[in-house]
Parts: sequence; C-alpha cells; structure tokens
Amino acid sequence: MRVGFALGNIGPIGTAENLIKIGQRAEALGYDTLWSVERLLWPVNPQSPYPVTSDGMLPEEYKHVLDPLETMTFVAAHTKRIAVGSSVLDMPYYNPVTLARRLTTLDVLSGGRLRVGLGLGWSKDEFEAAGAEFKERGARADEFLQVLKTIWTSDPCEFQGKFFRLPKSVIHPKPVQKPHPPIYVAAFVPAALKRIARFADGWNPVAVPVEGMKQMFDSVKQMARAEGRDPAKLELVVRANVEITEKPLGEQRMIFTGTLEQIKGDVEGCKRIGAHEIHFDPTFMPGAMQIERWLALMEQLRKLV
Repeated sequence: MRVGFALGNIGPIGTAENLIKIGQRAEALGYDTLWSVERLLWPVNPQSPYPVTSDGMLPEEYKHVLDPLETMTFVAAHTKRIAVGSSVLDMPYYNPVTLARRLTTLDVLSGGRLRVGLGLGWSKDEFEAAGAEFKERGARADEFLQVLKTIWTSDPCEFQGKFFRLPKSVIHPKPVQKPHPPIYVAAFVPAALKRIARFADGWNPVAVPVEGMKQMFDSVKQMARAEGRDPAKLELVVRANVEITEKPLGEQRMIFTGTLEQIKGDVEGCKRIGAHEIHFDPTFMPGAMQIERWLALMEQLRKLV
C-alpha cells in the first residue's frame, strides 16, 4: 500500500521555504505522494455552513491558501521522485480544456508524477465567485471527465456535448503517463459513485469508516463491471484527516483520530479491505502549522504504513 502526505498549501505553513522542506523530507522518508488541497475563498458570512464546525464557519487555516496546481508544480520542481496530486480540484470551477492543458504541462514537466483528484465542490459562495453552475453539476462532471480523457488520448481530439464542445483539434503535448494521469474522484452518493465506475481510475474517500469504505467500493466495482470495465483496475486512495490524541477516544470517534495505536488500527483496516494508498493530512491538528511539528508528524505517521 502506497503512502502519501499533505503537501501543505493550506494554512500559514504554506510558504516557499516550507514547501521545499516538506517535499524533500517526504522523499527522504520514502513517501510515494504529496497531496494539495483546494479552497477558493473563506466566506465571512457563509451561505453553505461548514459541516464540521459548530458555528458553520470554515477553520482559520483556510484563510491562507496557495493555488493547488501552482503549488504542485513548484514542489515537483524541487523534488526528483515523489508524485504530486490534488485532493481535490473542484470541477465546476474550471474549464476542462484549459485544465487539461495545465495538468498535462505539470505531468510533462514532472516526468509523469501527476495524480489528478477531482470533486464537485459544495460551497455556494465558491460557486458564485467562480461563476459556476450549481444546477446539473453532476451531468457537467460526466462530460468534464470525458473531455479530459478525450484530449489526453485522442489525436486529433474532438468532443460535442450538452455543456462542453471541442472542435476537432490537435492539442500537444500529451501526458507522459499512458493512457493518461490517474483520475481519482471524491464521491459519496450513488450517482457520483457511478461516475467513478464509468469514467475514473479510482475513488478518493474521506471520513468514511473502514467497513463503509469496503461496501461503497465494492458497489463501485460492481457498477464498473456492469459498464464493461475491469473493476480490478480501480484504485481505493484514502485521504486520512488525522488528529492524534494522548488518550484513546471512544467508539464514536472519527476514523484516523485518537492515539497512534488507534490510527494504526485504521491503517491496518484499510490494508485489509485492499486500499491502494493512504495519504495523511494533519492540517487541523493543534500545533501542526509549525513546520518542525509538520515534519515530525511526517516521520511519526510514516511508520504506521
């Protein structure tokens, strides 16, 4: 099972100096991947309450955000081996043709080290600011994924859909990775899980208990088989939002929270159900925004996988 860590583009830890330290320490520790996060803005009066906090406000760390694509490119330029991924880019905020070119550029310049994590977004404030359509966002995402794959695998490429149209064109270069960089989709409802089965290379869940992940991923693989795809080629790439405590937490704890022993049990559970990768994100742990603490957590959590 591969292991990754948060790249550090969210919160005050996100400086050029710190990103270089994180990338190079991750390589030294044998991590496989580094993962960026997307947050477009921090609404003062949110229209969509943040589901994790009691007052619905986003955590303070989200006030400081480096763009995930530029951050991944920067870190790739200062490392040699480690892959860089997004968990996740929100599709409604992008045009698939221009995003395909930006992602291709990153894959080419990094020598094939890109992992593409995509989602739908949830914040009404971000949709409004990006000029994105909230209605029919699922149907748009279906076409969005098809446009990306068409550009990456066809030459010349062409697409005619309800929401996106690409005239027959030559778009070079193509990604280093063949047939294209792996696409992982964050999804929870049945329609979105079916989108993975039809178009993606894997599922990127977060905050789902181990047995729940197993059941949902089994469902995705069954749908993939029904679509004529090989379910064995789909990957389970788990995002682990960690919070380490000194004392054990009770049975109602969130996955990847509690003592290191409890978190290790969650990691072993993911191995048991066949997860292909876990990437740890300690962003909201007290004190994690100090670079020395971040690097220490990287070393501490690496030992669990």
